[in-house]
Amino acid sequence: MIPFFIRFERQVLNSHALVLIAVHAALAVAGRVAFASLPSVQATTFIIIMSGLAFGAEAGFMTGALAALVSNMFLGQGPYTLWQMFAWGMVGLTAGWWRQSRWMKSKPGKMIFGFCWGLLYGWILNTWFVLGFLEVSWKGYVMACVTSFSMDMLHALSNLFFLAFFSTSWLAIAERYKRKYGLFLDNSLEERGVAGG
Repeated sequence: MIPFFIRFERQVLNSHALVLIAVHAALAVAGRVAFASLPSVQATTFIIIMSGLAFGAEAGFMTGALAALVSNMFLGQGPYTLWQMFAWGMVGLTAGWWRQSRWMKSKPGKMIFGFCWGLLYGWILNTWFVLGFLEVSWKGYVMACVTSFSMDMLHALSNLFFLAFFSTSWLAIAERYKRKYGLFLDNSLEERGVAGG
């Protein structure tokens, strides 16, 4: 994760861009804390995906990493925080990389992307669980994934719901803000990702 933070730190961003990233990170935190009583059901991943799609890979990564770090100040920090920062950061990063692809410009494509990341997020966190609490083996990892499947599925389905009903209006608002202030017109990291289609 460190190279992404260093790269972001070296960027020259105006105050509007920084505020926009901070607002998305704050909303992602709220989207997790507000649903804390419902295991794995939250709007955080949806907001991180929106940040990556609207503002590019670097902004998406920062939104995801900050969302994990700050929300755990309310819900509890631990060794898992770094894994959550990485997983949610990658959600935003890949959304930014693929935002110009044909399938990510369609609502079904966004929904499939969000559903897949609901499962992938859990699998990444299961790696930390196996390393920290179980004998490291493929059997232990598969057992962890089977045990967490219902929670991971709830995460994936909540992503589907938010993307189905709120992604279009969210991106429209973000696009108007971008055009008004001329923000995120050059996302250099995104050029290294997968685009086209």
